[in-house]
Amino acid sequence: MDIRPPTSSVLRCILNEAHGEHMTLASMLEALGDRSFGVVMLLLGLLALVPSLSIVTGVLLMWPAFQMIMARRAPSLPRWISQRPLLTARLTRLVDRVVPVLVWMERMVRPRWRTPFESTKRVVGAVIVLLALTMLGPVPFSHVLPALVIVLIAFAYLEEDGALLTIALGAALLSLAITVATVWGTILGIEAID
Repeated sequence: MDIRPPTSSVLRCILNEAHGEHMTLASMLEALGDRSFGVVMLLLGLLALVPSLSIVTGVLLMWPAFQMIMARRAPSLPRWISQRPLLTARLTRLVDRVVPVLVWMERMVRPRWRTPFESTKRVVGAVIVLLALTMLGPVPFSHVLPALVIVLIAFAYLEEDGALLTIALGAALLSLAITVATVWGTILGIEAID
């Protein structure tokens, strides 16, 4: 049985092996391999927690989520984003800030209850699309729960933790149910006024 290295180690390894002062997002995603979708979702999920960015991030999350549903190997980004040179030193500083948090989380999250990767990818993509749609509403702070659930799903997906992924998908159902109840209550309230 293959031992899956933690994401924190993979990120450090990619930056340690980077040649030159610049690297592109496309080369970094290529090096991440099957983890690339998880990293993109994790970063966008964290950005979605910022109130002023939640709607834009909700739209951006749908792009890789649809690609997951189509079982693409890695997210394909527009060329002007994917080929833009990024300073390796700046990426290293960013990863140095993120890695301690990942290491702390990796103590609790580990590969268990493995699932078929391709079918899991499609299910996760579909759930992310639905959660991203719920972040587009104008209700203040309604983006927080879906964003937190997306972060949880992304981390479970990254580390192939089927147990955590099951919990995260349950939390996604709860988040979607709350959104449906809120919308339904609003519709009933508007009809009662008329």
